[in-house]
Amino acid sequence: MTHRAKEQHISEPRINDRIRVPEVRLVGPNGEQVGIVRVEDALRLAAEADLDLVEVAPMAKPPVAKLMDFGKYKYEAAMKAREARKNQVNTVIKEIKLRPKIDSHDYGTKKGHVERFLSAGDKVKVTIMFRGREQSRPELGFRLLQRLAEDVVELGTVESAPKQDGRNMIMVLAPTKRKSEARAEARRKKDQQKADSAAPAEETAAPVEETAEAPAES
Repeated sequence: MTHRAKEQHISEPRINDRIRVPEVRLVGPNGEQVGIVRVEDALRLAAEADLDLVEVAPMAKPPVAKLMDFGKYKYEAAMKAREARKNQVNTVIKEIKLRPKIDSHDYGTKKGHVERFLSAGDKVKVTIMFRGREQSRPELGFRLLQRLAEDVVELGTVESAPKQDGRNMIMVLAPTKRKSEARAEARRKKDQQKADSAAPAEETAAPVEETAEAPAES
């Protein structure tokens, strides 16, 4: 527990009065190089600008310190880390298993699953399972994977080319659309379907009004 707390303290940059060195190489708030200054002068400049003095490269000689809003910096760093975790969670790998001598009906079904996964923004791991004498015919699996990649080329690209893995052959397909884009498109389609379902009622109402007005004009 103590060791973990110590590691966390080390990873946290030193700021303001915690910077206990005689001088620093100072960087301004917009990235401009100020030069080597005494730490007292750097702290005075930080106070005048209502900013913090943050040690960004402690191992340099002298250490590099930057004038910045440390609270804003920590918030932005936390948001970036949160977004990275979010994207990592959304990266899902689905798996589809095929036999090298699959019939056309089963192939169509499996291909449909692959298309659905790719459309949703998920990666797909396609595994060809060889049994018995089929292991001596790896070209059957390679051709099947190549055919599948060509059939779904509009939805995904080959991220990992077919390769032998023991008795299996594996290929990974990556979606051309990101997960967020796929979800946004699915929402647009759903909204469009709702709008289309309401449209016929409006169209049928218009001709009734026209036929009712026709006698009055004549």
